[in-house]
Amino acid sequence: MITQPYHLYIERIAPETNMARFYALAVQPTLFGEMSLIRAWGRIGTRGQQMVHLFDNESQAINLFLDVLCEKRKRGYRPKRPVDIPRI
Repeated sequence: MITQPYHLYIERIAPETNMARFYALAVQPTLFGEMSLIRAWGRIGTRGQQMVHLFDNESQAINLFLDVLCEKRKRGYRPKRPVDIPRI
């Protein structure tokens, strides 16, 4: 069973090359007792693409989660900055 949530949303924005991409990762249990890693990616503002990996246990899913995260960080993806909400 998942002891802590594994959800991540990261972006890579480079205005000089007209690049605005997102990448989302989530580790979730399936209805059949397996663990899954759900990956979604694409241009910001679009639906993008999705891929689901199935695993027998949570540790395999978390290992792939961390591997993909390291790969994306090397390519320039960063967590979205928090939005400042002005006080009224």
